[in-house]
Amino acid sequence: MSADAIYQGILMGCMVVLAILILISIIRSVRGPKTADRIIAVNMIGTMTIVIIAILSIYQEEDYLTDVCLIYAMVSFLAVVVLTKVYTGVYRERKEKEKEEKK
Repeated sequence: MSADAIYQGILMGCMVVLAILILISIIRSVRGPKTADRIIAVNMIGTMTIVIIAILSIYQEEDYLTDVCLIYAMVSFLAVVVLTKVYTGVYRERKEKEKEEKK
């Protein structure tokens, strides 16, 4: 068995493990007890997807996938920032309503 075949096997194994972890994170993002847990799970899914794309870039020896990986990282970051901003706004509104109801 050549070193190249072992290397390809390791890369494929890493992608399979990451795919399983993404499935677990999807379950957490759907079931999560709190909204913060769901946001963190979505962020984890994005990060693991970025890693899978980077590994796939090495596996297929295609440089353009690295560019796709960087673009996906920026989009994933912006999505998490927007989700956090929305969640913070909803949380503040809920707290203000609770204060008004107590008065």
